[in-house]
Amino acid sequence: MTRRIDALDVLRGVAIMGTLGTNIWIFTNPGGPAELMGLGGDIGVVETFLRFLSNGKFLGLLTLLFGIGLELQYRSAVRKGMTWPGRYLWRATLLFAEGALHYILIFEFDVLMGYAITSMIVAYLIGRSDRTARIWMIAAGTVLVSLVGLLTLGLLALDGRAFTSTATTLYTQDGWTDQVASRLQQFLLYRLELVFIIPLGVVLFLLGSRLLRAGVFDERGAGLRRKLIVIGLGVAAPLNLLTSFAGPAWFAVDRYILAPLVALGLLGLISSIVLGMSGSPGVVRTAVANVGHMALSCYVFQNLAASALCYGWGLGLAAELDWLRPWWVPVAWAGICLLFAMLASLWLRRFERGPLELAWQWAYQAPWAKRAEVTDQTSRKTSPSTAGPSTPPKAG
Repeated sequence: MTRRIDALDVLRGVAIMGTLGTNIWIFTNPGGPAELMGLGGDIGVVETFLRFLSNGKFLGLLTLLFGIGLELQYRSAVRKGMTWPGRYLWRATLLFAEGALHYILIFEFDVLMGYAITSMIVAYLIGRSDRTARIWMIAAGTVLVSLVGLLTLGLLALDGRAFTSTATTLYTQDGWTDQVASRLQQFLLYRLELVFIIPLGVVLFLLGSRLLRAGVFDERGAGLRRKLIVIGLGVAAPLNLLTSFAGPAWFAVDRYILAPLVALGLLGLISSIVLGMSGSPGVVRTAVANVGHMALSCYVFQNLAASALCYGWGLGLAAELDWLRPWWVPVAWAGICLLFAMLASLWLRRFERGPLELAWQWAYQAPWAKRAEVTDQTSRKTSPSTAGPSTPPKAG
C-alpha cells in the first residue's frame, strides 16, 4: 500500500510539473492566451517540438489520476459505511469554487472547474457495473470525437484564415485588475474548453478507476502497464508528433485525442519505474513525491509564480525576453518547478498537508463538524446526567 501511494504521489508530481510545461508557453508569450497552441501564427520548429513534449499529455495524466483518486474515495466511503456520493458532492462544490477563484484571479485556462463538474457526474457512476461504465465511456468518447472532428473540419475549411490574433498590451503593460476584468468579460470564451474537458474527463475518470481495479499499481499489473506503454508511447506518441507539425487546424486532435492516449503510456512507464525501485527514495524522487502530495497548492502556486514572472504587473519577462524565445522558456519552467519543489519539501517537514490542502480540509469538514457539535450539545442537554435526577426526591 505504501509503494502504491508513493507511486501516486510521484505521478501527481510529474503531472503537475508537466502541466506547467504546457502552460508556460502561454505565460511567456507577450500575446498571452490569444496565442494558445500556436493559433496566432508560425511558432517555429523548435518551439513546436518543445510544446509537443508536454501539450495535453500531462493534463491527460492528471485527469487519469483524478479518476484514480475518486475510486479511492469511493472505496473509503464504502469501508466506513457512508452514503455515496453523499459528502463527496460538497467536496466537488469546493473544487468548483476553488477553480472559479483560480480562473478569475490567476489563470484563464484553469481545469479545476471542469474537474468539479465532471466529478459530480462520475460520482454517480463510479460504483456501477463495468458494463455501465463502458456505456458511459463510449458515449462520452463519441461526443468528444464528434466535437473534435467537427472543429477540425471547420478549421481545415478555413485554411488558416482563422489563425490571426489582435495585438494587445493586456499581458505586457496593463495591470492585474485589467486581466481580472478581461476574464470576467470573456468568461464564455475562455470557458469554452469545458465542452471538450468534460466528455474527456468522463472517459479518463472512469478509465482511471477501472485501471486501479485492474491492478495497474500491483505486481499483477505488470502486463497491463506494458500494454499501456505500447499504446501510449509506441503508437499514439508518433501520431501525436505528426499532428503537432501538421498545422494549427489539428490542435484539437493533438490535444484532446492523441495526447490523452500518450498519457496512458506515461502512467504505465512512470508506475513501472517507481514500483521497480528498491531502497529509500532519493532526493529527486522525494521532491517529486512532495509536489504530488501538495498537488493543489503547487498547481495554483506555479501559475501565480509564472504570472508574476512574465506579466506586465510583475517582472514583465515575457516582453523583455521575447527575443530569446523559445530558449528561455524551458529555463523559466525548470526554475519555477525547482522553486515549488523546494518549498513543498520544506513545508512538509512541519505540516502534514499543503497550505491549500489544509484550508480545503477545514472547509470540507466544517459543515459536518458543526452538525456533530450541535448533535453533541443536544445529547448532553437531554441526557440523565444533565437533565436532573433520574428519580423524584423522597417526600417528608
